[in-house]
Amino acid sequence: MSAPAIDRSSAEALASANDLASIATRLAAALPSGSTVAVAWDDPVLGAAHTCHGPSASACGEMAQSLLEQAPGRLPLRGPHIEDAWDEGTSRLALIAQPGRELPGAVREGWLSLARVAVATTLRTALAAQRIESLRRSERLRQALYEIADLSSAALEMPEVLGRMHAIVGTLMPAENFYIVLYDDVRETLRFLYFADQRDPWVAQPDEEIPVSDMPNSLTVAMLRHGHPLLGPSAAIRRQLGVQKDQAHGPDSADWLGVPMRRDGRVSGAIVVQSYDRPLRYSHEDRALLEFVAQHIQTSLDRKQAQAELERQVDLRTRELQHANQVLEAEIVERERAEQLQRALFRINEMSVTAGSVEKFYSDLHGVIGELLYARNFYIAMLDDDGTQIEFPYSMDERDQVRRPRRLARGLTEYVITTGKAMLATRDRINALEADGLVRSRGALAHCWLGVPLTRDGTAVGVIAVQSYTPDIGFTQADQELLTFVAHHIDGALARKRAQEYLKAAHAELEFRVEARTQELERANRELRAQIGERVRAEQRLTHQARHDPLTGLPNRVHLVERLDQALVAMHEPQRSPFAVLFLDLDRFKLVNDSLGHAAGDAMLVEVGRRIASAIGEHDVVARLGGDEFAVLLENIERPDYAEEVAGSILRKLGRSMWVAGREVFPSASIGIAAWQPRYRHGDELLRDADAAMYRAKARGRDRSELFDEEMRAEAMRLLDLEADLRRAIQRDAFEPHFQPIVRLCDGAVVGHEALLRWHHELHGPLPPSEFIGVGEDSGLIEQVDWLMYRHVVEWMTLHHDGYVSINVSPRHFHADDFAERLLLMLDEAGADPRRLRIEITEVALLDDAPRALRILSTLRSQGVLALLDDFGTGFSALSYLHRFPIEALKIDQSFVAGLEGDMHAESLALVRAILALAGTLGIETIGEGVESEQQRQLLGELGCNYGQGFLFGRPQPAVGAPPPQPHSPARKRRKARKPA
Repeated sequence: MSAPAIDRSSAEALASANDLASIATRLAAALPSGSTVAVAWDDPVLGAAHTCHGPSASACGEMAQSLLEQAPGRLPLRGPHIEDAWDEGTSRLALIAQPGRELPGAVREGWLSLARVAVATTLRTALAAQRIESLRRSERLRQALYEIADLSSAALEMPEVLGRMHAIVGTLMPAENFYIVLYDDVRETLRFLYFADQRDPWVAQPDEEIPVSDMPNSLTVAMLRHGHPLLGPSAAIRRQLGVQKDQAHGPDSADWLGVPMRRDGRVSGAIVVQSYDRPLRYSHEDRALLEFVAQHIQTSLDRKQAQAELERQVDLRTRELQHANQVLEAEIVERERAEQLQRALFRINEMSVTAGSVEKFYSDLHGVIGELLYARNFYIAMLDDDGTQIEFPYSMDERDQVRRPRRLARGLTEYVITTGKAMLATRDRINALEADGLVRSRGALAHCWLGVPLTRDGTAVGVIAVQSYTPDIGFTQADQELLTFVAHHIDGALARKRAQEYLKAAHAELEFRVEARTQELERANRELRAQIGERVRAEQRLTHQARHDPLTGLPNRVHLVERLDQALVAMHEPQRSPFAVLFLDLDRFKLVNDSLGHAAGDAMLVEVGRRIASAIGEHDVVARLGGDEFAVLLENIERPDYAEEVAGSILRKLGRSMWVAGREVFPSASIGIAAWQPRYRHGDELLRDADAAMYRAKARGRDRSELFDEEMRAEAMRLLDLEADLRRAIQRDAFEPHFQPIVRLCDGAVVGHEALLRWHHELHGPLPPSEFIGVGEDSGLIEQVDWLMYRHVVEWMTLHHDGYVSINVSPRHFHADDFAERLLLMLDEAGADPRRLRIEITEVALLDDAPRALRILSTLRSQGVLALLDDFGTGFSALSYLHRFPIEALKIDQSFVAGLEGDMHAESLALVRAILALAGTLGIETIGEGVESEQQRQLLGELGCNYGQGFLFGRPQPAVGAPPPQPHSPARKRRKARKPA
């Protein structure tokens, strides 16, 4: 069979398509016809998914998904199938291939290498495309906000402005069906400013106010009162808000998104987009985006409405001025008919238009009237706005040179204003009016007084008066008619002057408002630019924070792995020097935290990072991986032993004394070294091997360095394979209990059994816990194994009704609050008597979290499940805690029992006697473990030990008379695991 043509260039061609969905099809094309390929990935940005191609696509897809949960590292090529799972940065990838025919080993390896490169490159390209799309969305949002801001100042009608806003929103998200509604929460009314819908033929009237009470089943009204954004199918939202279906409000939407607009913290309206045919069309990102855009649209609408209102006021004032000018023209025509007054009235009208101020107008008016009649003593009086006081805006008098404002009294001026008629009075008539109490003279006494009212809207609001102080000068009825006629025109002139002054004020206000709005827009633009700049700086800060440790400021694991990947890629270049990774872990750092506190520990970590950095080259990288773990990338290593020299330099610098929280400490570290090898494909692989070498350094005494070698690699691969086997064993439930009897020493009667875990390995047969318990503890799988074991024990209890059964409980179970409830539920579902069950725990489980341990043991004891303290005497032996816990019996460790014979007889005898005395004092039973001889049994009995367990009484045996354990489906196991919670 000829091998497919596979090289690196073809891998790059496959990756260049930038399409994860079709990567399986393109990879299958590099295999013989009829092959099946499945690729699965789990990425924080792209999510979790898989793609398949071939006859067995569905099955391969499920297998690829399950591979994602396995630990990283090349999986062995077994059988005709090809499978692999690895980490690519923060992404997890899995690959499964079922060739149509068996391939040679070299071809399989070559194809797998090609596939890894192609999948990783395609994933990176997809992530880059995702980042580019995110930047494009940000650019579209920025452009949309600029356009919305421009619309508020554009010389466009409101319908066109709203239509353009609709188009702008359409550039950010699907918005074929879109409407804007304004809400008055005081008047409880709505106005639909804009409404565009593909299916709803309703036409909105922007100026029509619709009472909320007319729309009791409106989803829009419910959302406005709810006051928060809503997203989902309209039927689901109605159920959420308790709104009934009403056909009058249009058809249901497959996806409905509405966000409120707010003004001064109150809901003032809403923007809604909807889709009739595509569920899940809008995302939470669209919701947040529409919320942001909605507030800018609200601001633009406010500005546009304010601009429209200002233009309306200006138009209104302009029409008023036009009307006044028309009246003026009519008056001019009328005055032309009177030759006598033509020149004077023309001048009066001219003054009303050309005079610079009201005071100047009054002065010129005095001159014009002085040309018509005697006006040496002349004044104008006006009521104030409240109508309670008289003011004299103009006065010229030879005797009363100053006329101050006064409250209304009974003067001649007030009499004319009150009657609203002109009055010509000589001294005699003035005296007669005073005698009747109608008037009262004020100031210098006039010989003849003539006053005519000045009116506004038919009401007298002032007086124009002339007077004479000598008998030689008087006024006639003709003067009264003339002055009355002139006064009517003076009223018009004053009105025009007031209109002119008001128009000036209006123009000034208009200019002020335009300038204020321009300044507001400039401020908004400056704020927007500042926000954009701040967002860019925030993104830069977040990028730095994501790649650096916040405590020490050193690069973090993400940064280091990127540099390692770059170094691995660079090794393909010619004449590149190799590199190495140092993995450093501080020795006994927990002691510093526990004794001096976490603040002191943090200060120590900062100083450690500084010392490590001072021991390496400027092109090397030191990173903090977390806790007290550091890593160093040494680039361009010229000598094989250079990495060990650097490790020695770091250990010497760390070994110098350090003052922390007022105490002198001497830190040390264990360092693992992994040098570059051609087999490495990813930076995490070097970190993993350096970590393994570091643990060897700790095992060999700490404060030293170890170089990763093939022996370590073989051990690591063995543990990796064992973990994979253990996971498969859990899925197959390949565990069963072996039972060892516990007897009463005085008569040999069997009182119970201890259930011991055994694993039926598919290749190696039955394995004791010592072969796999360490891997189970490190990977956290031991809890799943224990629960499978407990189920078999409980089933055995239902078939054997003599004595009790004890099970071993790992301290990890005591970290779960529901352990007791879950165990009791398992007994209850199986119909087993809880009084026949014992749990064996170690001293570590008691002392790790004493309050929680006491709560769990008390719960179990209340239901009859008693506790045995296993391996007593080999742990912390915190005797002060022993009497606080409900312990039924102590199990004397087999090392003490074995010591009853041989050279350590005296010491073991003393220890066993002390343990038995303590148990007797506390009223606790004792069980001797590891009894293998008659002499040991006799000695234990003589010392007062009640029970024994060991090979003398029986070896652990599988269940006898019980049916073989039936495999349980994963669905059943998951259901039982969830029920107690």
